[in-house]
Amino acid sequence: MSDNPTSNQNQSDEIDLGQLFAMIGNGFNSLFRWFLNLFLYLKRNLVILATLVVVGGALGFALKFIVGEEQKLEVIVTPNLDTKNYLYDVVDEIQSDIKAKDTVFFSSMGMDVDKMDGFKVEISQLKSQGGSGLEDEMKFLELLKDFENSEAISDILRSELQDKTTKDQRITFYFKDAITGKEYAQKIIDYINSNSYYTDLLKVYTENAQNRIQRNDSLIAQIDILINNYTQKMLKEQATTEGRLVLENQEPLNIPSLFSLKNNLIHDTESKKLELERRQEAITVVNFGQPHKVQKPLFQKNIAVIPLTFVGLFFLFSFIRYLNRKAKEMQAG
Repeated sequence: MSDNPTSNQNQSDEIDLGQLFAMIGNGFNSLFRWFLNLFLYLKRNLVILATLVVVGGALGFALKFIVGEEQKLEVIVTPNLDTKNYLYDVVDEIQSDIKAKDTVFFSSMGMDVDKMDGFKVEISQLKSQGGSGLEDEMKFLELLKDFENSEAISDILRSELQDKTTKDQRITFYFKDAITGKEYAQKIIDYINSNSYYTDLLKVYTENAQNRIQRNDSLIAQIDILINNYTQKMLKEQATTEGRLVLENQEPLNIPSLFSLKNNLIHDTESKKLELERRQEAITVVNFGQPHKVQKPLFQKNIAVIPLTFVGLFFLFSFIRYLNRKAKEMQAG
C-alpha cells in the first residue's frame, strides 16, 4: 500500500512535465508560424516595398539638390559690461523677426528677406555642466585636499574656475546659401553691437580706464624718481639699515613698500590695457567661424526619411485593410 502514493506522485510529475514541454512546443510552433506568415507577407509585397524604397530614395536624393543642404556658421562671443541678458533677448527678438519676415527691420540692416530662406539664429552657453560631470569634479576637488596649499594646486584651481565661469556664448546661424549666410551673420553681429546704451557705457569705461593708466604711469614715474634719489643718496652717504633713509623732514622712506606699490601699479596698468583691448564693443567676437554643412544622422536625412515614410504608410494601410476584412468576417458570422 505504501508504493501506491509514490507511483501516483511520479505519474503526476510526468504529466506536469509533459504539459510543460507541450506548451513550450506549442509556443515555438506559434512563433514559427508567425515568422512564416511574416515571410510570406513580405514575399507577396516584395515588389511594392522595393518600389517604394527606390522611389523614396530617389525623391530624397532629388530634394537634396532642389532644396539645398542646410549649412551653419558658429560665432563665439564674450558679453561685456553685463550684456549677457541683452544678448539673449536680442537674439530671441531677431529670431522672432525672421519667423515674421519683418521686411522693415531687416531692410534697415541691408538684408533681403527673400534671400533668408531657411535662415535662423540660436544662442547657447559655450560650456554646459551636466550632473555626471559635476560629480566627477567634486571627486576631483576632494583629491586636491590631500595636496594642501601648494602653488601648483592654486594654479589648477584658478584654471578650473576660469574654465567653468566663462562668459563665452555660442551664436549659431543656419542658412542655405553660404555666401549670403555669412554676410547676413556679420550684419546681425554688427546690429547687436550697435546698441546706443552700451556704446555710451563703453565710451565712459574707456575714458576712465585711460585716465587710470595715465595716473598709474605718473605714480610709477614718481616712484622711480624717489628710488633713484634714494640710490644716489646711498652712493653719497652710508644708508641706514633695513633699507630706510631719514629725509630732511625726519620721515622714513620704506623702499621695499615702494617697489611693491610699483609692481601693483604695473599689474593694474597691464590689466586695464587688456580690458580696453577686449571691451571695444558690447560683445567681443572671439571667433567668427566659416560656413559648413550640418552633419545630420542618417535617420534625419531625406534620403532615408522619405523611403521609411512610404514603407510605414504602406504597412499602416495594410493593417487597416486587415482589420476591415476581419470586421466584415465577424459581421458575416
